[in-house]
Amino acid sequence: DEFEWFNVGFSPGKAQMSVHVMYDINEEVDLLEQLGPHKTGRGCLYIKKLEDVNMEILKKLIRKSHKW
Repeated sequence: DEFEWFNVGFSPGKAQMSVHVMYDINEEVDLLEQLGPHKTGRGCLYIKKLEDVNMEILKKLIRKSHKW
């Protein structure tokens, strides 16, 4: 069977926004160090305030998920 699945997902929440990607985001050590305040799961990035993170770095992390 074949089905479609998202490459990147966004989930707003009261405490934080979740960005779901299709790869282990923890492998992106250099980019995560430049991002700003965040937490990670295996395929998730948790951000409390978008204005606190480097948007260009966030875009790079999101683009990496698109290749999947």
